[in-house]
Amino acid sequence: MSASAKPPVVSEHVPLFEAIGLPHAKAVEAAKSAKGAAALKDIINRYQLDKRDPKLEDKQAGLISALAGQVAKSPNTTEEARDYVVDKILEGKLKSTDQTVAAAKYVETHPPPIDVQDFDKECGVGFHITPEELYERIAEVAGPSASKGWAGLGAVISATKAVPSLRWANPLEIKSTVEKLFLEKFGPKEAAKPKAKEPKKPTKSTKAETSQAGEDAASSRKKVFEEGFLGALHKPGENPQIHPHLREAHLAATGGQVWTRFPPEPNGYLHIGHSKAIFVNFGYAAHNGGKCYLRYDDTNPEKEEARYFESILEMVRWLGYEPWKITYSSDYFQQLYDLALELIRRDKAYVCHCTQEEIKQARGEKTGQKPRACAHRTRPVEESLREFQAMKDGKYRPKEANLRMKQDLEDGNPQMWDLTAYRVLDAPHHRTGDKWKIYPTYDYTHCLVDSMENISHSLCTVEFVASRQSYEWLCDALEVYKPRQSEYGRLNLEGTVMSKRKILALVDEGYVNGWDDPRLYTLIALRRRGIPPGAITDFVSKLGVTTSPSNIQLARFEQSVRSYLESSAPRLLMVLSPLKVTLENVPDNYLVTVEKPLHPKVPALGASAVPLTKVLYIDRDDFRTEDAPDYFRLAPGKTVGLFQAPHPITCVSFKTDAAGAVTELVCRLENEGAQKKPKAFIQWVAEHAPSGSPVRIDETRVFHKLFKSDEPPSDFRADVDRNSLEVIKGAMVEVGFWSLAKRLHLEALRDAKSRTENAAATSGDAPKEGGAPNDAPSVTAGQLVGKECVRFQGLRVAYFAVDKDSRLACLDDSENMEPRGHEGDFLVLNRIVSLKEDAGKS
Repeated sequence: MSASAKPPVVSEHVPLFEAIGLPHAKAVEAAKSAKGAAALKDIINRYQLDKRDPKLEDKQAGLISALAGQVAKSPNTTEEARDYVVDKILEGKLKSTDQTVAAAKYVETHPPPIDVQDFDKECGVGFHITPEELYERIAEVAGPSASKGWAGLGAVISATKAVPSLRWANPLEIKSTVEKLFLEKFGPKEAAKPKAKEPKKPTKSTKAETSQAGEDAASSRKKVFEEGFLGALHKPGENPQIHPHLREAHLAATGGQVWTRFPPEPNGYLHIGHSKAIFVNFGYAAHNGGKCYLRYDDTNPEKEEARYFESILEMVRWLGYEPWKITYSSDYFQQLYDLALELIRRDKAYVCHCTQEEIKQARGEKTGQKPRACAHRTRPVEESLREFQAMKDGKYRPKEANLRMKQDLEDGNPQMWDLTAYRVLDAPHHRTGDKWKIYPTYDYTHCLVDSMENISHSLCTVEFVASRQSYEWLCDALEVYKPRQSEYGRLNLEGTVMSKRKILALVDEGYVNGWDDPRLYTLIALRRRGIPPGAITDFVSKLGVTTSPSNIQLARFEQSVRSYLESSAPRLLMVLSPLKVTLENVPDNYLVTVEKPLHPKVPALGASAVPLTKVLYIDRDDFRTEDAPDYFRLAPGKTVGLFQAPHPITCVSFKTDAAGAVTELVCRLENEGAQKKPKAFIQWVAEHAPSGSPVRIDETRVFHKLFKSDEPPSDFRADVDRNSLEVIKGAMVEVGFWSLAKRLHLEALRDAKSRTENAAATSGDAPKEGGAPNDAPSVTAGQLVGKECVRFQGLRVAYFAVDKDSRLACLDDSENMEPRGHEGDFLVLNRIVSLKEDAGKS
């Protein structure tokens, strides 16, 4: 029915119903039933609810409306009985619709005089249960359903509804307590096992994605978006709205696509946990053919720095994702301010002058008591409007005034206890300068900008589950489009710290060498260490996405990286601790060129050519002065093979220095067929000046766990292992390193250049606040490609990458310089991971 054709009763009663505090939509709904509207009008007139100053809070008005609807269905309810329930609502004794309906049914069957104690018991008046009591009672009813593990979670929650003593408990608290019980009993919830499906023929894009890491990675990524938590998400447009036209406008704007956003605060560097948020938001949108914003949540100018903005975009693109648009919360400062004025006009917000201590006390944060109303909560709307203008004009200093939302102090959720929407900050903003003296909070900004940007799926981690209620309350209070917030478990790595405050302390106090120290788990540190971006997204996808947190041991993360590199990293001959070997039975100019593949199972990686000459170097650990039955490497009189070389060698003698340390081996190169196949093969590199062999490594850095314990204590500084960085000098790698390094660097640079050009050509233009300059951070191809893209397996040693401290002329000028060492070069390698999990530092 069109608006112009509404029944007269609707247009007649709606203003009256709104006058008591009902939102427009609920007022219209209440007026649709003639009997219900008559009953509500009768209650309003009897109690003069439309004349109250201040008006009823919207929740109380809603309860009065619910009572009227129930009375309309029960003609036997006397006026005296009805009035008893109204009084209980106005006194704040009845706090929910369920309680109100129960009360209406009670007085219908128990006419006055009312037995107060029996009424209170049956209707949950004064109900209170401590967290400890709630836990005990839920543990009692869990019983058989809990024996099914996490699969029984829903059954246990349903079973609590049949328990009389839990009838009036807060549903959110019940759910959280059941999850706590299951977590303690069964550990973290695992991702659902994928259902068996008919194999599908890979598409061209799938083949391209998995050319190095294999098809398993693409398969796991596909499943994570189609099954479990992400597979069960609502379809665009299915999220309920307070008005139908809001849904229609949203779908018209998005075309029914999935629209997500990654909204980091630019107050620090991203860490490994953020990689999951990037994967979920960008990946889910891409999988469904949708779009994902990169939105900087820049509402706190006191902590934001330009380097963080740039690094965030750099890490998003390094991980392989491209934002549809780059926006800022500050793009919407004017709209947010206008909506705050509207919130005040609707008597849904007020200016508060309490101190921070007084606010905490009133909220019960220190006493554990129920929250109480602020003294300024009932100030007139016009007064709050004037005070808010004074805040904007700079009349107040920080913490002297705040705009707080008028929510529901009776609700069991602390996120409904009059959260702050705006505060005064004495700091210039990086984009808007000194225009604003007031800045919106996360609790106010996040949902409204999600609404303005037509986000279909607001995906965040579970610590924001309680915020969903206030998120939806604010959207409905302003009658704007309401995105659906869905929460998944965050990613945590054990044995490290990811708190920005703690990492900053480690950096400032010299425990580590900057935010990109490879012993940390910031993304810039993992990148510097040499971990490929594909290994990180592969790791996250295989963990799956559930509502339970993923607390992962460092060893498991490293094993995932190791598995990724196994199928993608080229392999080079390398010795960490060189020991000279002279072949006594070949001439001084002896030279054999050995052709070897860079990966035995990946021919596409190519091959390298290395010299075999009179002077070799093997690893010192591959020689003993005394042989043993269980020892298979080199010893006096013993023969071993040289990996991928045509002939084995036999140790004839060795030389020592004054301290008895072995300085050189004298060996014999065996003729072809003279010896049976040796039992062991060892690493080697040869001395050959004309080709530049071997490549001498100035520093090889090996990173061990930064902390001694798996769970660093509160005094984390005392737990730092001061020997967590091991530096090895003088290691050697085959001469094939130079051509491989140049090739990998050029390929990565060309790919990055193509990506940045495409990004520049296709990026959307973000709205700008007050004519602010187009100051979106830019990322060049050179920033996406560092020396760490040169990574390889030191054959049977470990995986390594070139560190940014290296000075390599052929990479610094990769278009023109020959692929060889040059004067002034300084080569530093980082160990990415060992070939197998370390039992300890050896």
